[in-house]
Amino acid sequence: MAVRVTRHLYSAEGFGVGEVWERAGVVVQHELASAAVARDGSAAQAWELCARFVCHLAGERVEYGDVALDLGGLTPFQAALVEAARSVPWGEVVSYGELAALAGRPGAARAAGTFCAENRFALIVPCHRIVAADGIGGYGAGGVALKRRLLALEGVAL
Repeated sequence: MAVRVTRHLYSAEGFGVGEVWERAGVVVQHELASAAVARDGSAAQAWELCARFVCHLAGERVEYGDVALDLGGLTPFQAALVEAARSVPWGEVVSYGELAALAGRPGAARAAGTFCAENRFALIVPCHRIVAADGIGGYGAGGVALKRRLLALEGVAL
């Protein structure tokens, strides 16, 4: 019997509603709140992880190292980028080039940037902590404004 993917919604003051998908306790995907999905969400805090997202978005230091992720479909380098990004502590940033080096491929800054732009595990894989060598860099669909806001929650101003 196949284990189905379950979607959970959570609401965070000032951010709207985020979504997390899990299968048998393993995160498959997480998306931060966006205007496109903003709705009540009051009945959606069924999973403890959702409470962590809410705390994080309220500025509380939250760790996600214990959260299992479904890395299916990722190349070995992308999986290494996941682990490297997860090692960047709260309140710190590294460049795309530094992330690539941490993942074992110095000189692959562009590939690291592309990976971060497509990150399907927002906050859990903290690509908002990965910046360009000369500034903030991009942040996928959420844009630079959201990246700055997430970094500000951690005390980082760029």
